[in-house]
This record gives sequence, structure tokens and C-alpha cells, in this order.
Amino acid sequence: MNTVTVVGASLAGLYAARELRAQGFDGRLVIVGAEPHLPYDRPPLSKDFLTSDPSNLLVGGAAEAPLALTDTEEIGELAAEWLLGVHATGLDQHARAVLLDDGRSVVTDGVVVATGASARRLPGPWPAGVHTLRTLDDARALRADLAQGTRRVVVIGGGFIGAETASSCVALGHDVTVVEAAPLPLLPQLGPDMAAFCADLHRRGGACLLTGTGVASLHRVASPHSHSPGHVTAVELSDGRLLPADVVVVGIGAAPNTAWLAGTSLAVRDGVVCDDGCVTSLPNVVAVGDVARVGGVRAEHWTSATELPRVAVRNLLAARTVETVTALPYFWSDQYGSRIQFAGHRPADATVRIEEGSPDDGSFLAVYEHAGRVTAALAVDCPRPFMKVRRELRARQVAAV
Repeated sequence: MNTVTVVGASLAGLYAARELRAQGFDGRLVIVGAEPHLPYDRPPLSKDFLTSDPSNLLVGGAAEAPLALTDTEEIGELAAEWLLGVHATGLDQHARAVLLDDGRSVVTDGVVVATGASARRLPGPWPAGVHTLRTLDDARALRADLAQGTRRVVVIGGGFIGAETASSCVALGHDVTVVEAAPLPLLPQLGPDMAAFCADLHRRGGACLLTGTGVASLHRVASPHSHSPGHVTAVELSDGRLLPADVVVVGIGAAPNTAWLAGTSLAVRDGVVCDDGCVTSLPNVVAVGDVARVGGVRAEHWTSATELPRVAVRNLLAARTVETVTALPYFWSDQYGSRIQFAGHRPADATVRIEEGSPDDGSFLAVYEHAGRVTAALAVDCPRPFMKVRRELRARQVAAV
């Protein structure tokens, strides 16, 4: 291969670029990024970044420095062409080219799809004061709104982004309500018993949690400018309740960025469909990170973005699948002063058992069991026992391959 193009200047895209150089690729390396920023870390956006000193609100302020995932020295070592602030609009299989929205195209021998996912939006026009939280620019806008004094904040969605954002807003002194359509937050990920604990975290942390109801509409005050959607004033729930709101954060999941691949022979089904080695139906195209559906699973977790690229790059350079992924699912979340960690696979009919500590004390290790075996573990402020179980789960998974 003479040229490899990484589409997505994301965490996964950066790791893919690193792997290409580490595995001996010394040809032309092109990195295309839709955002104007070099790769940055997203998890702090809903936590430390939101709660940082308001004096650092200026773009490029001290609060943004820890987000950087690379530096001048590494950029020089990668010797890549960075095309930032440019969207990929297509993949021409016959010309072997990535098409860009500025009219350019990059002729390439290999492609790493690392375009990630975009925050899902509520339908209809969005008044001012309504935010998603997926990108650095999203976080900048939300933090600016939160710096205007005590706000009535409504967070729509009790998943990880919603919970972390709610926690940060409470820490900043705002009046926070979380709306979750399911009976409990994080129910699909953790099951009913542990989801109930996370629901209590909201209540003990100082947020109001409303479950089992969706959102019917956003209310707004009219703007004197006809072209402006006005400013949000309230959230109307599907059960008829009205929640006054100065700021609304929509955290209802993310959709993989695959529209640019329309018209290709690549299979797209809630992500780019790959085999167990991140290889698509085209041997010169691999996918990594939030956009990749690897072996039937699309995992939107930090570890997936950092662990998949090594296998994907090896298979890309070999032009076939010579290695498969053995990564163990793992994620963490910081909410209301508690660190939640999860590793493994939780079948829907798994049972859960407290192995150490107690939920009543706020520090515990729980294990999920299925068919007589531990398949997953959840810990809250119990890092050492959790890491031991995680290592055991990881060793068992590797041995089974």
C-alpha cells in the first residue's frame, strides 16, 4: 500500500494512525476530520470540562488543554496529512478515492473508517438553550449557557452522558431534573437491580429523576426576529406535565456516521458491518470505534476505540483477516462523586450477586452470572476487586478464542 486514509480524526482514528506507523506502514498517511480540532478526549466533556473555572471559557483556554490526545512531537512523528474541518461525502470504490465536501478527493489504497457517531436529536426546530453533548463545540456552548447564573436544567435521557451531565450541573449549583423514558436509567446495560442503584444516585446526588415518561414537545418564548426559533422555556412530557427550563440537554443516544458511505457495497446496519477482525466486505476497508459493528456488536466505549485499531490495521495491511478481536467490553462513568465500572457481557437472563461491599454503603462489587459462570462485573468505588475480576474475565475470553 502506498496511501492509507483514516476518515475520522477521532480517538479511534488517532489510534489507527499510530498503529499504521507502529506496524511498519511508511507510505502516505492522510487523516480526514469533520471537526476543525485535532483529536481530543470526549469523556471529560460531560465532567471536568463542564465544571472547570468559568474564567477558562475562552476557546483554547486552560480547561481545554487536558483534552488534547496528541502533541506537536507526535504529529511530527506520524508524518500525516491532516485535512481538518472537512467532511467525507463519499467513497468511490472504482476510483479508490475518498470524496470530500470541499471538492477534493483522496486517491487511496486503504481506508480506515473512524467517523464515529453523532448525537441523536429530538424532532422539530430547536430553540436556543437546547443542547446535545457530543463534541467540543457542543460542550463549549453548553458551558457558556451554564455560566449565566443558576439555571433550571432539564436533562432528557438517563444514560451515561445524561447522568454525567446532570451530575456536573448539580455540582455547579443548578436545579436539575432528569427525564428517562424507561422505568429505570441504564436498564439495558445493567439490569433492574443495579439500574435501581443508579436511580438512587440521582436522588442522593441532588437531581430530580422522572422515569417512565417521554418528551412531547419543547416550549419556547417567541423571538422578535422571525428567523430565530426563540429560547426554550419548558419541556412538556408525554404524560402532560410541564417542566420549566432555562437549559435543556438532550442525551438520547448516538447514531453512527455512515451516510457518506451510501451507494457503496459496504453493508451498513446501525454501523459499518465488519467481521470479527474489523474488516468490511471490501478487504481494503476496515472500520473502528463507534461507527464499527464488529462481529454483530457496535460498542460506543473508550476501550473499543483504543483496542480495535491494532487488529484492524494488521488486517488492513495484510489485505485479509489474519487476527480477530478479543477485547473485553469495559466502560466507566463518574456520577455524583462515584466511579462506576463495568466489564464483560451481561446476558438478559443473567443473575446478579453482591460479591463485596454493599450498595447501601455506596461501595460494592457485583458480579453477573449466567449458566453457572461469571460473565460480567459492576463496581462502584471498589476498584481493586473489580480489576481482579476484570483480569479473570479477560483471560477467560482470550483462552476461549
